[in-house]
Amino acid sequence: MKITDVKVFIRESNQLKAFVNIVIDDAFIIRNIKVIEGENGIFVAMPSRRVSSGEYRDIAHPINTETRNMIERIIIDKYKEVLQEALSAAKSSDNSAEEEKEDK
Repeated sequence: MKITDVKVFIRESNQLKAFVNIVIDDAFIIRNIKVIEGENGIFVAMPSRRVSSGEYRDIAHPINTETRNMIERIIIDKYKEVLQEALSAAKSSDNSAEEEKEDK
C-alpha cells in the first residue's frame, strides 16, 4: 500500500488544525481526516460519524499500528510542509506591503 496523494486544508481553529484527504495507490480516497492539536501535541483523527448512543465511531481506519504510524507520519509531515509554505507566503506578502508603504 502506498499513499500517492495528500491534500491538506489548513483551518484556523483552537484544536482543529487541518482537514486532510489521502489517496491510496491512485485508487482509493479517504476524506476528512483531521489534524488536531491536543495536550500532547499534534495527532491525526480518522473520519468518524456519531452513532445513536452519541459516541463517535471511525468510518475508516488502519487495522494495525504499523499502517497507522505510516499514515500519521505522512499526514503530519505534509501538514507541516503546507503550514510552513503558508507562513512563508504570508510573511512575503507582509514584507511586500511594507515595502509598498515605504515607496509612497
